[in-house]
Amino acid sequence: MCTRFFIDVSNEELQEITGRAEHSVLMERFRMRGPARLISSGEVFPTNITAVIAPNPKGNAQVYPMHFGFRMQEGRPPILNARVETAAEKPAFRDAWNAHRCVVPCSYYFEWEHLKDSAGKVITKDKYLIQPAGEEITWLGGLYRIRDGLPEFVILTREPADALRRIHDRMPLLLSREALADWLRPDRKPEDLLPSALTEVYFEKTAG
Repeated sequence: MCTRFFIDVSNEELQEITGRAEHSVLMERFRMRGPARLISSGEVFPTNITAVIAPNPKGNAQVYPMHFGFRMQEGRPPILNARVETAAEKPAFRDAWNAHRCVVPCSYYFEWEHLKDSAGKVITKDKYLIQPAGEEITWLGGLYRIRDGLPEFVILTREPADALRRIHDRMPLLLSREALADWLRPDRKPEDLLPSALTEVYFEKTAG
């Protein structure tokens, strides 16, 4: 799963991206609905609003503020992740998989080590920060939709890279910078782009 990630504001490119989201007209629409704050640095949690890259009406990449998680019926928690293996078939993701793909820029994401005890019960252990090896920016592949006039997104997950299997049985879809434009294009089949996802990662234990 991927439910938390981190934005290092000292990175100039991330600072520029989050600045565009903060000063967008869409952010004002979020505020008109009630108290709303864009998370532009530090740890991003589910239901936060953060900067996401998606195609504009002309098909060009543009930065938008989006709500983290597909909001569901009252009393149900939001959906945060979608599996690449089944997204094309699930009613909640099918349309977005085909035409509403997005990219979530961050410095790295967090994952908690999952172990099983002798009885088979899953135990959550150490917290790790994870990012593509040799990269300062992590580009998470996602899907978005519009609900009640405002955009919201989920992060796509896949089978883990070999190095991460001992930590968790899923990892987010990590895109290369070169793949971003194609990922956002609705005329490209996402299935054709999955083989180029990044799997070489750097990870270390972290506190909190």
